[in-house]
Amino acid sequence: MQGDGRKASGFGRRRAIGEVINEPGGYFGRNLDALDDCLCGGWGATAPFTLHWDSSAEARERLVERVPAGDRELVLFDLLLEIFEERGVNVILR
Repeated sequence: MQGDGRKASGFGRRRAIGEVINEPGGYFGRNLDALDDCLCGGWGATAPFTLHWDSSAEARERLVERVPAGDRELVLFDLLLEIFEERGVNVILR
């Protein structure tokens, strides 16, 4: 599967992630818990799979807001990588 970091802002960010999980025009929900649910199977892409994240450096620059992650806070880009890893998605940053 392939993602494009140039789309990593605003609503385009959710759509870009949704397309990685659920194909073009895809949708994964309104929050990161929904993304996590998608990766558990039942609908959308089922891990394990490999995500080739094009323009990932640009995505890293755009996804800088800090978000809660349990008892800590992470930069959104890092949290996405963590969620993917925990659910068996191999991410190749390009």
